[in-house]
Amino acid sequence: MGTAMFPLGAVLFPHTPLALRIFEERYLVMLGMLLDEVDPEFGVVLIERGTETGGGDQRFALGTMARLSHVVPQAGQMSIVARGEQRFEIVRWLDDAPYPRAEVRALPDLEWSDALAPLLDEAERIVRRVLGRAREFGATRWDPDVELSEEPLERAWQIAAIAPLGELDQMELLRSPTMGGLLRATVDLTLAAEPLLGDPVPDGVIVVMDEDDAEDED
Repeated sequence: MGTAMFPLGAVLFPHTPLALRIFEERYLVMLGMLLDEVDPEFGVVLIERGTETGGGDQRFALGTMARLSHVVPQAGQMSIVARGEQRFEIVRWLDDAPYPRAEVRALPDLEWSDALAPLLDEAERIVRRVLGRAREFGATRWDPDVELSEEPLERAWQIAAIAPLGELDQMELLRSPTMGGLLRATVDLTLAAEPLLGDPVPDGVIVVMDEDDAEDED
């Protein structure tokens, strides 16, 4: 049967919540199937070309599993909150009927070392500072004071997620083979993006770090 997949115009990182409003029929069918499962989850991949509406899009072969945590029915649509879990790579895409599906292979989790604590602190300091500057231009969907996990591995992924970067840079971070590589790339890409602040950010999915905030949006 394969893994249910949701191609999006945004990158989902591990340990990062994602809020979506689902209205397209095939994804409502997918959600109905998932809700019959004990531990519902689906894969999220970034769309390379095209859009998620109507199908026919081209998709990146790397993504993140999303575990459902909240589902709120609304008129003609469903609001959901999910949380990024393990990264995966696509083995092969299956038939999109009745919704996108694929065979996937889980990627190993990154390993945390206490020796990386100074680099984690540096990455967070730089990302929050640049987020503050980006906010002046209205060029970010994250608050520079957003609260992050106290657990260092989760915090590292969340820092990568809130960095004011484009989707291709985010994909580079998601591909990181080591925790040190993730943190160093987050620093380098964020500093490289800083001179470009002020460019408009395209509309995308609604992303929040606090699940309670997601419910307040409805």
